[in-house]
Amino acid sequence: MRLPQPSSGADTFSFWHVRDVSATRLFWLLLTCLTALRLALAARLGLTPDEAYYWLWSRHLQPGYLDHPPMIALWIRVGTALCGENPLGIRLLGPLSAFVGSGVLAAAGRDLLGSRAAGYRAALLLNATLMLGLGAATATPDTPLVFFIALALWALGRLYRTGHSLWWIAIGLCFGLAFDSKYTAVLPAFGCGLWALSTPERRKQWLGLLGGVAAGMVAIAPVLFWNATHHWASFAKQGGRAGDWQPLRALSFLGELVGGQIGLATPLVFLLFCVGIVWCIRRSRAESVARLLACLCLVPVIVFVQHAFGGRVQANWPVVLYPAAALAAASTGWRIGTACALGLTLTALVTFQGLFSPLRLSAHHDVIARQTADWSGLALRVRDAMPPGQSLILGDYALAAIMTYHDPTHPVFSYDQRWAYLDRERQSPGPSLLLVRDSEKPDLPSSWLGADRPGRFCRLLRGEPILCYRLISVTIPERSTMFRLP
Repeated sequence: MRLPQPSSGADTFSFWHVRDVSATRLFWLLLTCLTALRLALAARLGLTPDEAYYWLWSRHLQPGYLDHPPMIALWIRVGTALCGENPLGIRLLGPLSAFVGSGVLAAAGRDLLGSRAAGYRAALLLNATLMLGLGAATATPDTPLVFFIALALWALGRLYRTGHSLWWIAIGLCFGLAFDSKYTAVLPAFGCGLWALSTPERRKQWLGLLGGVAAGMVAIAPVLFWNATHHWASFAKQGGRAGDWQPLRALSFLGELVGGQIGLATPLVFLLFCVGIVWCIRRSRAESVARLLACLCLVPVIVFVQHAFGGRVQANWPVVLYPAAALAAASTGWRIGTACALGLTLTALVTFQGLFSPLRLSAHHDVIARQTADWSGLALRVRDAMPPGQSLILGDYALAAIMTYHDPTHPVFSYDQRWAYLDRERQSPGPSLLLVRDSEKPDLPSSWLGADRPGRFCRLLRGEPILCYRLISVTIPERSTMFRLP
């Protein structure tokens, strides 16, 4: 499937009407600027509680965890080894992988769509989404997931361009590493398998296909082993949602799914994604690449729509199809300048707000501050209020993780069962204080609870409370134990 070539040649961004500038230089210059902004944002913003949770994983590497596979923990471990136990170190590989992955996706577009300009269009569309624009500056499983999916697309492009069946091994390995990042990678991998089985020339490469399956199984073997030795806990947690069925709420959930993607992809980029997927579906019978991109996108779409009939689809789940959707949009040959300009402008505005706070937004409206601001201040105020020799108890795993990150010398205990899967030692906390939200009712036995300590302990944004907590005296029976955080 070849695109109609721009009249000025494939080496200029004719869709932006930019003349006399090398497309390659312009592309990498823009990508370098975006990476610098992401690194600055990664270094400046405080950690979110979930990032602190993944950071604790990185201090205790293992083949799997209850919530996700281990890749994000490994990435954080590498980043902190290079830059230290700080926000930049924890997030370092996110912006760097977005830089490399964008080049990889551009190369995939060149091979699959027959045009260097089409590859640039796909990479720019992906970078114009808030998912990559801001998500790459944070440490979440979505970042390595998107990176390895882009690598899988590049390997598929090499397979399509060269015809060598050995590329199936690289494809299987990349999908396996994506699965090691997040379980949703199984969806485009299944779509790739459907494409291979529906394409006669790929069915003939059955030996290479088997090699790719074997490479993928080797890559995911540690995750399978961990689950097998932990009662398949992670698979059960993530897959247990599939059986839900609430058709009366389906319209609401579907509306949230579409609205979340409009926000995360930005409106015009989302529209181009949809147009590109429909474009590929209509050409899938006659064109192999169109069929490939349709399969890679449709399988996740079908699964997420089905899930919406039983429960809420989190906005970040569909990002697994974004790289393929960007290629599908690029395959249409449509000019993307307006969509990219809008997406990059929105990303830049949110980034500058995160870096410099030029708009004095309230705590309620500042989304970034609600997640990142003043956790260190809260930890300091709580520590100063605690009598000597007492431990801090927290029920919420994410709150426990962020408090441990900001005050690693103080004993922190949690009774959330997630910590059992991190092989944390159980101990008796002794004299303790329980930290809970102001409006939260403690879920410990009432016989353990004493009086509230004086005062409220709040995270602040320019002096305005974001969220407030209280400390409650707790008497733990001698034989009762909790998880001691590292």
